[in-house]
Amino acid sequence: MWPMPAHFEPPFEIHVHGDVVLRADVSYEQLQEALRPLWKYAGARSLADGAASAYDEEPGLRFDAADHLLQMCWTVRGDNDFRQALDELCMSLNDISEKGASIEVTFYDTEFDEDDENASEDDSRDDFVMLFVGPTPAAIMQVQRDLLVQDVIHTMERHFDSAELSGVVAEIDRLFSQRFDALVSSLDIGKPPKGSGGSGPAGGHGGGRRPRHLH
Repeated sequence: MWPMPAHFEPPFEIHVHGDVVLRADVSYEQLQEALRPLWKYAGARSLADGAASAYDEEPGLRFDAADHLLQMCWTVRGDNDFRQALDELCMSLNDISEKGASIEVTFYDTEFDEDDENASEDDSRDDFVMLFVGPTPAAIMQVQRDLLVQDVIHTMERHFDSAELSGVVAEIDRLFSQRFDALVSSLDIGKPPKGSGGSGPAGGHGGGRRPRHLH
């Protein structure tokens, strides 16, 4: 990341949130290298220096060695170029993860004043992206499937009994099976499926300001 002029104010506060189960053989040094896109973007020289969040109440980037778990609740100030760091992060975490996992990334517009009575949410540049990582395309798709089922069931249970929704879940499973079969037959299985390094089913702009994760 290039040094910013002293007068430059980053247009976003970017919050990265998610838990990733790592392989049991992953060392701290390997994790530090995998997280390099994040701590380097923050201007740090190591994971230890860059693990702290911009907000003291957030845990930051934490490694639970006993459970082989990477916990991320970390905010950095930056610009849209942070998206490149996220692409690099996903590729690195794919290599050291034990299971599929989702990572939420929220871009908060620092110039938007939600207390301004003349301000409209349409004026905000807030954005939200859901990323998916995992050791294999199948593991990534499983996380995508589980998240989609949760969202669909949560929405439809307002109108239908849960016992009536088995057909909906079966249809979602069929669609993901088709996607996986297509991925295998394309002989392109070495690359992550669509959504693993970008916005997934829950990605995209809009929907109002997302509240910060509370701990």
